[in-house]
Amino acid sequence: MPLHDRGQVMVDLAVAIILGARCIRDIRLLEHQRPVFGPVASHPTAWRALKELDELARTRADRSRATIRRRVYELLRERPEGFPEVEVEGVPLTGWTVIDSDGTLIPAPSEKEGAHGTYKGFLGHHVFVATCDNTGEQLAARLYAGNVTANDAAVNIDILTRAVAQLPWWRRQKILFRVDGAGFSHQLIDWIASAGGRKSPTFRWEYSVGWAFTTREQAAIEICDKKDLWQPAGGEPGGGVREGAFVADITALLGELANWPAHHRVIARKEPLHPRYVKGASAYEIKQEARYQTFATNHQRGQIAHLDGRHRKHARVVPKIRDQKASGIGLLPSRELEVNAAWFTATTLAADLRCWFQLLALDGEPAKATPKTLRYRILHVPARLVRGQRKRRLKLPSTWPWATAIIRAFERILALPHPT
Repeated sequence: MPLHDRGQVMVDLAVAIILGARCIRDIRLLEHQRPVFGPVASHPTAWRALKELDELARTRADRSRATIRRRVYELLRERPEGFPEVEVEGVPLTGWTVIDSDGTLIPAPSEKEGAHGTYKGFLGHHVFVATCDNTGEQLAARLYAGNVTANDAAVNIDILTRAVAQLPWWRRQKILFRVDGAGFSHQLIDWIASAGGRKSPTFRWEYSVGWAFTTREQAAIEICDKKDLWQPAGGEPGGGVREGAFVADITALLGELANWPAHHRVIARKEPLHPRYVKGASAYEIKQEARYQTFATNHQRGQIAHLDGRHRKHARVVPKIRDQKASGIGLLPSRELEVNAAWFTATTLAADLRCWFQLLALDGEPAKATPKTLRYRILHVPARLVRGQRKRRLKLPSTWPWATAIIRAFERILALPHPT
């Protein structure tokens, strides 16, 4: 048996990543905190632990994450404010779990296994991430070769399947999946509409997926202009109407839409073309001096302005991916693909621990802080650990601006009930 338990090594790596580690060698960050963490594995031992973490071990780690997540969700549900609900312009989506998925490219500065040319012209890998908008958690993350396209149906279905597997059963009944236009595919929409192939009527899954804007959609837009079918669109802070922005349901104007799921709808949004978007605008948009966006959904009822606002909240996944890039996934530490995939497991563990800490122990501004801000204000506090009277005491500087938040975090953690 190894001297250092492999599971403990992965937890230590996750903690080091939370504290700012960017590579395997940075596990040394914990060495000077042995009174807190105990014996810490060396850099070679951590590398061997990642090397031994094969696909079966990573699956077991995902199951452990799901087990702990179920307990965390139970604690959140028992709070006076209840489980976090996603709000769209002040209206809560009560009972709905919202999952956002997106992909991002990671450059490979050297020759790494699985690195291929990407559509942006550099060598790298393609990462697919699925997050829970209710809690801010990263439910799943997978590493693929750089030449894997964003609209690969099998890849998108796989990442969403792994994300759903992380949820307890009571949060799987009503799920809204939001995907941008790059991830659009007929297979993905069919999979969501069928609730992942489940026949139970209790499962109600909806999609809000970007839709291609082609000449057919342009013709529908022109009809909307002639017949004045536009409605005011939201988008301002606080749920206000954005000046010059309009939405319209163009499903009936697109002709025959065969072989699509029941209640399939296509909604278009029009707003003035901002100078920052001129470079990426199409010739039609430049001519009309307007920016158009279309998306598809199978939501049966509701105002289209609300559905548009609900879809636009998918943009929340972008800063979450940015934070993860600054927390371990922005630079792959090894030349071997399996080691990098195991490193991804450690970064996912770190994302879970950090998010659960913010959900259960923090409130106010620290509860929504980015990893960098959290490290600066809470985790990197210049404190001293002293012993006396058979106790250990953590001495915080009285002038530290966030000392009160740290004390409240300790009190809330100690008050958590033990699992039965």
